[in-house]
Amino acid sequence: MPSESQIPIASQAASKRFATRLALFYGATFGTIGTHLPFFTVWLKAVGIDAWWIGIISAVPSLTRFTVLPFVTSAAERRYSLRGALTVTALATALGFAVIGTQYLPIAVLLAYVLTCSLWTPMMPLTDAYALRGVARFGLNYGPLRLWGSAAFVVGAMACGLLVDIVAARHLIWVIVLVAALGAVASLGLQPLDRPKAPAVAVQGAGALLRDPGFLAIIVASALTQGSHAAYYTFASITWQASGMGGLTIAGLWVLGVLAEIVVFALSPRFTLAPALLVVIGALSAVARWLITVQEPTLAVLAAVQLAHGLTYGLTQVGTMGLLVRHVPLHMMARGQGYLAACGGIVTSAASILSGIVYAGYGQRVYYLMAAMALIAAVVMWIARHRLKAFPSEADTGSR
Repeated sequence: MPSESQIPIASQAASKRFATRLALFYGATFGTIGTHLPFFTVWLKAVGIDAWWIGIISAVPSLTRFTVLPFVTSAAERRYSLRGALTVTALATALGFAVIGTQYLPIAVLLAYVLTCSLWTPMMPLTDAYALRGVARFGLNYGPLRLWGSAAFVVGAMACGLLVDIVAARHLIWVIVLVAALGAVASLGLQPLDRPKAPAVAVQGAGALLRDPGFLAIIVASALTQGSHAAYYTFASITWQASGMGGLTIAGLWVLGVLAEIVVFALSPRFTLAPALLVVIGALSAVARWLITVQEPTLAVLAAVQLAHGLTYGLTQVGTMGLLVRHVPLHMMARGQGYLAACGGIVTSAASILSGIVYAGYGQRVYYLMAAMALIAAVVMWIARHRLKAFPSEADTGSR
């Protein structure tokens, strides 16, 4: 990558403008996730929804990832309208959560959540596709851009953690609505990008990705590792609250994990290991993390274990994006991201539903299932790592 002194001033200004606006959007988007992920299930419980329904409702985002999401990402890519799609989905997300907040019956919440997630879940792959195109266009690094999303997650989680001890849990949904509305506003400032250049030689259609064993290994390994967080995302806050922890303590535990994730993203431009090995390390770290969590550790040990999130989520994400930016043509990046999200949706939805059943009967032992998923992911990527080296790439953008 050329040094900053070798880049024309106009290009430097455009690069900084793109990076700043994308960072703001990442921040607002992950601020929504930061308020939603730790406390949406707490809100569900507060309005009288039982554990069985919570497991079903929590599976909805994952289900929409492999049903509606691929169609949305493909349509946006075909029309060269990633920026427009992000604006529409951000506005729909804010409105959808506002509607959810008016519902209390399990079936009504479920239906409203399905409609909301149908446009909310495509936001992440669309944003990552938009980001990776900007990475290639402006010579940026993915990790430092993405870390602003993690930082905003921390702020969102801490805000809800403070509020849960001050206001009734049944009002937490409106915090989610407010932050989602900020995301809708931030989407309006995203910078248009040039269309990706047509490939110099004829390429197969996007469906060829699904016939490529190496690409399938990437998305399966990522889906299994990230999907192994399903029990943690769904029941960690409920378990901690039941053990007597306050809202601020719960938020602090979530924040510890995300702070570790931020450090990983910030340092990622310095990583020298191959992206495939980063994914293997992330998966093996998840195995260790869930095997410790299942022992119901003390708060001090649990706080230390939460730092592993930087590896189980952050390092896996960096490695996966590094593999995609090397092995998926830029003009097919949105669909590649869509397939990744769809595979993750299948795995995570199944894991969420199964987690609800296992947790209801066996409590913390659900983490044995999560550890097994992560172990399979490590094996898949380890076996596929040599095949991945043979993949063609459009540009050498590293693990950015």
